[in-house]
Amino acid sequence: MQDDTRSACLKRLNRVEGQVRGIARMVEDDRYCIDIITQVAAARAALKKVEEEVLRDHLGHCVEHAIASGDPGEQRQKITELIDVLGKLKR
Repeated sequence: MQDDTRSACLKRLNRVEGQVRGIARMVEDDRYCIDIITQVAAARAALKKVEEEVLRDHLGHCVEHAIASGDPGEQRQKITELIDVLGKLKR
């Protein structure tokens, strides 16, 4: 992973961690259900953004390297990994 992507993802993940702790407090405090659901959706959206950044980095770094290497085995492996992970993202 590229350093700038790693740094951005770690910052975002730290924020998500704080959001999740806040959601837990909301549940403990018996806060209004819709408010809790709204915060869960915000945390999910933030995680989705991390997912997108990591995928973008993977395509721009790991997959690009496999293509440039000219190694058909490495290229097939990266494509197979992408197909697998994109299938999981749909669920």
